[in-house]
Amino acid sequence: MNIGQMMDSGGYSLPSGADGVKRKVCYFYDPEVGNYYYGQGHPMKPHRIRMTHALLAHYGLLQRMQVLKPFPARDRDLCRFHADDYVSFLRSITPETQQDHLRQLKRFNVGEDCPVFDGLYSFCQISAGGSVGGAVKLNHGLCDIAVNWAGGLHHAKKYEASGFCYVNDIVLAILELLKQHERVLYVDIDIHHGDGVEEAFYTTDRVMTVSFHKFGDYFPGTGDIRDIGYGKGKYYALNVPLDDGIDDESYQYLFKPILGKVMEVFRPGAVVLQCGADSLSGDRLGCFNLSVKGHAECVKFMRSFNVPLLLLGGGGYTIRNVARCWCYEADEDQDDPDERCDPDSDMEVDDERKPLLNSIKRETVEPEPKDLEGYKGSAENARGFDTHADETANTGIGYEFDAMKQV
Repeated sequence: MNIGQMMDSGGYSLPSGADGVKRKVCYFYDPEVGNYYYGQGHPMKPHRIRMTHALLAHYGLLQRMQVLKPFPARDRDLCRFHADDYVSFLRSITPETQQDHLRQLKRFNVGEDCPVFDGLYSFCQISAGGSVGGAVKLNHGLCDIAVNWAGGLHHAKKYEASGFCYVNDIVLAILELLKQHERVLYVDIDIHHGDGVEEAFYTTDRVMTVSFHKFGDYFPGTGDIRDIGYGKGKYYALNVPLDDGIDDESYQYLFKPILGKVMEVFRPGAVVLQCGADSLSGDRLGCFNLSVKGHAECVKFMRSFNVPLLLLGGGGYTIRNVARCWCYEADEDQDDPDERCDPDSDMEVDDERKPLLNSIKRETVEPEPKDLEGYKGSAENARGFDTHADETANTGIGYEFDAMKQV
């Protein structure tokens, strides 16, 4: 099959979606995530994750997924990638004590872009817990697609914070997937280069990183087309630098042939797709011209290969657009004629209507695994505890649209 045929067919895939077998989706969400606040004027707003969740509830999509509350990642889970003293710093620093630790703040690059805020470490635990939990579910064959919109924080480094990211949940999830899969593919459609993930796996041939990003006088300044990996990892890093204003058609002209060939040659056992929504048109910090449908076409294409898939969040700073985009991308049946979660809809995501709690089939709370660091439990032990719909009021998850006013 040539590249042209591959683009037409959507990849080397089995029948899927409306024409084939439904994939099982695990969706990770912690009701507390929307309460974290980077500070006045900061463009990163975790509230967008709660907005996305409310849209999913409103459109009845939660009943078609297994909804999971992630178990918070522990110190030893985070230290599988991050330095011990950095994790210890994140755990202990607070807005009240930061003035006493100025040297450490500078050392770990915590300050302006990556501020100290109330609950910082808990926020990191939730983000990483959902991504690692998704990897565990995929490893045990308990779902085909795992989703964690609180993840995708691709700039964090081993020893420091960067670009609004403190803990690199993506690297931690890939390390988990590598326990079960010989090769893992990482794809990044955030407008910013996925530098932290590329750096972590730059010298290995077991992880291939592919990043599509704005390049040239733009944060983080990395991701040159000539950066291809090193040592065993040579040719296993692929960068696609792009100019301002790229549209859907031009983006797909690059994305589908490149990823089609990568899937054919690399043959990954699992795929991690970072769905940063700052590549959408009109983003507060972005400069691309992608529509929600164009952005979601990348998800649809990667889904078509029927390889275990972990979908993660990332950037996205015009938060109503972010919520619409991620809601649309979580929908298995994007081609249904009733166009659930229509990205072009004028529906206000902060209206006063309140979706019924009983529209949710069930919620599952992830139990604490005995050891995420070396998880060897049975598939049954990875399932979690079932909480039926009539008990959801006690979980703390609220679906009220009046909670969706922009911070």
